[in-house]
Amino acid sequence: MSNPVSVEDYRRLARRRLPRLLSDYIEGGALSESALNRNVTDFEQVHLRQRVLTGVEHVNLSTNILGTDLAMPLVLAPIGLTGMYARRGEVQVAVAAKQAGVVMCNSTMAICDVREVTAAAGPVWYQLYLLRDRAYMKILLDRVWAQGCTVLALTVDVGVPGERQREHRRGMTGELGPLGHLTRAIDGITHPAWLWDVYAKGRPHIFGNVNEAFGGGDGGFAAFWTWARTAMQVSLTPDDVAWVRENWPGKLVVKGVIDPDDARRAVDAGADGVIVSNHGGRQLDSALSGIKALPRVAEAVGDRATVMMDGGVRTGEDVIRAMALGAKGCMIGRAWVWGLAARGGAGVSHVLELFRKQMTTTLVLAGCDDVRKVGPDMLA
Repeated sequence: MSNPVSVEDYRRLARRRLPRLLSDYIEGGALSESALNRNVTDFEQVHLRQRVLTGVEHVNLSTNILGTDLAMPLVLAPIGLTGMYARRGEVQVAVAAKQAGVVMCNSTMAICDVREVTAAAGPVWYQLYLLRDRAYMKILLDRVWAQGCTVLALTVDVGVPGERQREHRRGMTGELGPLGHLTRAIDGITHPAWLWDVYAKGRPHIFGNVNEAFGGGDGGFAAFWTWARTAMQVSLTPDDVAWVRENWPGKLVVKGVIDPDDARRAVDAGADGVIVSNHGGRQLDSALSGIKALPRVAEAVGDRATVMMDGGVRTGEDVIRAMALGAKGCMIGRAWVWGLAARGGAGVSHVLELFRKQMTTTLVLAGCDDVRKVGPDMLA
């Protein structure tokens, strides 16, 4: 495919280039993957008014979310293991985001740590998984703040890892036997472009942001995941949000909220915003999609906090749909990962350009000249 024109085109390209282990990791969801699929298909039930005779020809996409000026209402969602999809992947993504006038959110479980990312691209947002080691958490938060990052996204929806059957089949949740190691080796060898770019040239493959706490080394993924299951504080309460609030001087947004009561608790505990998300359909398979949960969350806290949404956003029109339902902007995840896996930073840049063009077209056809004016009056 020489001329990808959609996120789906990039997904196909990424599947060809990546070992099956990695493509299944990014594409998979919990159990039957119905939550994952609803994240996408539920957007089809949101209809915008097509307007004519409005005189709209040029539109403004720029906005400000949580104090960050953005050329369009997009933030690149945090995704672990990004450095395994392309050489020093997090760095390439952050640079592409900066060039497009938006921002990437660096994951706690990134391969490249926040210092390497900001050295190349300047300040980014930072996503936090809370570790039980609060002393290290304070070190990490101070480090992130010192890098000029002003927005922290605390992920709260991984009380336990979801039952992701693709990951079980690929041996990502436990030790592999000899046959499993052989199968994985063959998987890598039969994808030579990936092998050379990532495995040979992209080292070190450590989880840079928490490697000090882990005390591990290059290549110890099995040992790392064993450590992470005990190191992460998975059972969270509003008191934990309040602790982060006390130790973080910037903007705090809680990611992984789909219930209005939980949104109220997060804001009451000090959050400046919430990100409506079911973790990409990777946790509770019967959970509402982000776009379905969004209106009630926006109604509950939209007058007190910034509301964003994440999950199933595949086009610029999806972004406008979410904003019409109460979001100030969207995070996109799989969309940019497929671009990165297929063509590196250039793929991410093209995906962002596709979103920009699609948002522009959508606003013109909906008769709106400024993305900051998008609201429920645009719903059919």
